[in-house]
Amino acid sequence: MSDITKILGQRIRNYRTAKGLSQEKLAELSGCHPTYIGQIERGEKNATIESIEKIAAALNVSLSKLFEKLGVREDGMRNIPLECYEFLSAKTKDEQEHIYCILLEMDKYKKN
Repeated sequence: MSDITKILGQRIRNYRTAKGLSQEKLAELSGCHPTYIGQIERGEKNATIESIEKIAAALNVSLSKLFEKLGVREDGMRNIPLECYEFLSAKTKDEQEHIYCILLEMDKYKKN
């Protein structure tokens, strides 16, 4: 599948886990099958806009938030800050804190 499909699936997973929902609970709230939710989250299925709308509503997240800054930059360059955000969003809060501390230490070292 495309990078967009994988990124969107990861975003859905990030919102779901942040809200403490299982795939089964999200499936129940959205009216989708649990297997379908898993396939979307792994980027294996190209979900319909109707399904994404149901999932977004179940997560209480706007469609615009799910699709925010999704895709390639106009100049064709990588969007490193967005890639970092997507990477960190997929981690637990503890992992995020550890990575942030590592980055701060690296930044201190760079300045010396």
